[in-house]
Amino acid sequence: MRATSAPAGERPLMPLTIDQAQRYSRQMLLEGVGAHGQERLLASSVLCIGAGGLGSPVLSYLAGAGIGRIGIMDGDRLELSNLHRQVIHSTRDLGRPKAESACSRLRMLNPDAEVEIYSEALNRENALRIIPRYDALVDASDNFPTRFLANDACFLAGKPLFFGSAVAWEGQAASFFTSGPAGPCYRCLFGDVPPLGAAPSANEIGILGPVAGVIGAIQAAECIRHLAGLGAALAGRLLVHNGAQMSFRHIPLRRNPDCPLCGDRPTISRSALPDYTGALGTNLET
Repeated sequence: MRATSAPAGERPLMPLTIDQAQRYSRQMLLEGVGAHGQERLLASSVLCIGAGGLGSPVLSYLAGAGIGRIGIMDGDRLELSNLHRQVIHSTRDLGRPKAESACSRLRMLNPDAEVEIYSEALNRENALRIIPRYDALVDASDNFPTRFLANDACFLAGKPLFFGSAVAWEGQAASFFTSGPAGPCYRCLFGDVPPLGAAPSANEIGILGPVAGVIGAIQAAECIRHLAGLGAALAGRLLVHNGAQMSFRHIPLRRNPDCPLCGDRPTISRSALPDYTGALGTNLET
């Protein structure tokens, strides 16, 4: 039996079973994927922060693609107002922790996936303990403090970050790496956590479910491309989607030499990770 190194050295690559070859046959037909790329995906692990509007397509497509180990982090419980966009859940899941509900769905979708749940919010205490256990992180969260903390922890842990956000008719997506040609981190783009209430939330101006679906699917595609060894198309640029006009545009991103995380004189470190507890609630996609 052939065994080679996994994408992040976590699991050996194992030959596909007959069932796996059939399940992933259409994906393996893609140029650059093949059996080897599929083996890489099965050996990979991804942590998804958020099991809501963005997390629903992210988690579904990661599991469908054959990611071997998927972590779901979400401390919320399902509410009726969530269901028009958080389509990984169902009406019978109302009141249930979202991480548990999403886990049940993924296990039905693909028994190949090992699913781990964290029914808690990302915080300074668990970020550098949990994130290093995965090959990549998809940020499908709904608030600025979590996004900044996820960015900081990913950079310090040397993990790629696949970012997305959505509110009203607009969504954004980008891929951030700690090395290579991509360069900038999330902080280079957005600076620091904005004051509470500075950005409108979905609770205030609403959100179209398919906009979150489009962005979440893009995040999943970027993550799958990377783990299969194909690179990330959104490295070094921000994709902006306008669902009202059905348009897409790209904004080039550059590293900020004054960035406190990845700049020339960084001030953020493992021992000096910012505490954003008091800023939670600055939501974009609720």
